[in-house]
Amino acid sequence: MSTTSSDPLAALGALPGVTDAVDSVRKAVDRVYGHRVMRRRSNEVTAEAALRGARGSAALSGADWNLEEVRRRTDFSGEDEARIIGAALRLTAEAGQLLSIWRQSPLRVLARLHLVAAGGATPDDGVGRPRFPGEPVREPLIEALLPDAEEVSGRLDGLSRLIISGGAASALVTASVVHGELLALRPFRSHNGMVARTAERIVLIGSGLDPKSVCPAEVGHAEQGRAAYVAAFEGYLSGRPEGMAAWIAHCGRSVELGVRESTAVCEALQRGAA
Repeated sequence: MSTTSSDPLAALGALPGVTDAVDSVRKAVDRVYGHRVMRRRSNEVTAEAALRGARGSAALSGADWNLEEVRRRTDFSGEDEARIIGAALRLTAEAGQLLSIWRQSPLRVLARLHLVAAGGATPDDGVGRPRFPGEPVREPLIEALLPDAEEVSGRLDGLSRLIISGGAASALVTASVVHGELLALRPFRSHNGMVARTAERIVLIGSGLDPKSVCPAEVGHAEQGRAAYVAAFEGYLSGRPEGMAAWIAHCGRSVELGVRESTAVCEALQRGAA
């Protein structure tokens, strides 16, 4: 991410098409929060959104399981796909616990997310810290050139300063940039995609756009498909204004699809068919 503006995130918000995406997301979120079920049973909607969001994030990381299988399963050890699902579920559960720390120390939160995702891995596996020079990265969905460890360190520090300083940027723009930058850097040896999507979730919750965490963008990213996800990310990676705008719009559409999913959950609860 690069820009000459003193508030680079706010500058992104002024790109053509981004304002429309921000407005569309806000209207969609307002609609689901206005649903009558949200006044009485929001905790149930939040829990279901977490489950569906975890399933969506895992699907993008290579474990595209049926929702009912995710709901039914209790053992997520063993085969690779089960471990991916387990990591996504742990990350979703952890996200809401880290909001206050995120505002003060985003890098601590990212380290914690990687530790949670890795589960039983040991420090020798590089868990909970940015990768060292020469260490390999396992992230099969993203094949872009991997920045070296020194560049990762500098860009993580810059991202952290942007988050801590706040600014006038919308929640959607900030969440999209956090997500895109973490995908670009792939700072850890594994689980970078899931960590990036969880960080996006944390921004959307902590910003006040989605305080009850009922708008799972991960659902929308998965629904649009892995190819669309990678293509939109390549726009972010290009650094060009139109590419950045396309990535933000893609993330906005993902939030809207997450809203649609939770609206359906609200309707099911209203009918008594949760």
